[in-house]
Amino acid sequence: MIRLSTSYGKVCVRSLLFCFLAMGLVILFGCADPSTEKKGEQTDSTAGQSSSDGMDKKIKIGLSMDSLRVERWQKDRDIFIAEAEKLGAEVIVQSADGDERRQNAQAENMITQGVDVLVVIPKDSVAAAQIVQAAHAEGIKVVAYDRLIRESSPDLYISFDNEQVGYLQAEYLIRQKPEGDYFLLGGAPTDNNAQLLRKGQMRALQAAIDSGDIRLVADGQHWAVNWDPRDALKKAEQVLTQTNNQVDAVVASNDGTAGGVIQALEGQNLAGSVLVSGQDAELAACQRIVKGSQTMTVYKPIHLIATKAAQAAVALAKGEIITEATQTVNNGKVEVPSILLTPIQVDKMNLDEVVIKDGFHTREAVYQTE
Repeated sequence: MIRLSTSYGKVCVRSLLFCFLAMGLVILFGCADPSTEKKGEQTDSTAGQSSSDGMDKKIKIGLSMDSLRVERWQKDRDIFIAEAEKLGAEVIVQSADGDERRQNAQAENMITQGVDVLVVIPKDSVAAAQIVQAAHAEGIKVVAYDRLIRESSPDLYISFDNEQVGYLQAEYLIRQKPEGDYFLLGGAPTDNNAQLLRKGQMRALQAAIDSGDIRLVADGQHWAVNWDPRDALKKAEQVLTQTNNQVDAVVASNDGTAGGVIQALEGQNLAGSVLVSGQDAELAACQRIVKGSQTMTVYKPIHLIATKAAQAAVALAKGEIITEATQTVNNGKVEVPSILLTPIQVDKMNLDEVVIKDGFHTREAVYQTE
């Protein structure tokens, strides 16, 4: 048997201990979490990107609404929320009840809450410029929904071609009544859409006005404050009194104001004999079309605009480019990237095919007046 000397044995033990220590260090560093460094890198550069941390942060969208008084806006809100939530976003909704100062304050509150995008249906197209400026100061993008925001630089405008809506209203009536006395009733004068509607209406009527076939009563200067049907009723009663009921057609700019006009006509036993236009395909308007007291409306597929707006808001929050914004609209300051959808004329002949088939109203609800 060979015996190792004591000193030699101590050397071997030290060598073995050193080897074990070295192997331990290799194992320790080899098993370290390789994602730690990557997470640190992403934290510094993940703005608008889909890092693991960013994926955990839910997109927050602020929906600032002028009012919910008009039936269609309730539909816009519900469809928008449903689509945004389907895409994983959270929506905060505030309605200003027709008060531009309240709307601006509510928008400031949503900015404070840390929304990623603001979607604004402005009460006042000029006053809402403050919302855009306040949002941009915090790096928040703004979508002007259905109504253009003027004197500012919103990131996107999504609407229907509102000048075309006005054109379709007047064009339909003039085909039915190429000669006569016309009363033009606009919407809220503070709403840029009301101005666009009037521009389209005049485009359809101007040639007949110039030829003398069409005469505008009351100088065509009447506007319904806040799109209020009660104000429309008042204005229509005044015009009927001034003209001794000599009105052949009323170009009413939406279904709410059309309802006020028709109420005035009913008071003079003229409902159904005077042509009346509208817009939005509200349930009451569709019922009046079936009944014969309202001539037509312009249908703007709400599901389409609300869905596309929600998709665009989420995309903007992610820093994506909105490829559908192939047009621009001048708002008095800049050319705003825009998505403009196509409106549709609706009367008794195609109401079922357009409005009911689209699921906007049920046939039972529309025809319950029969």
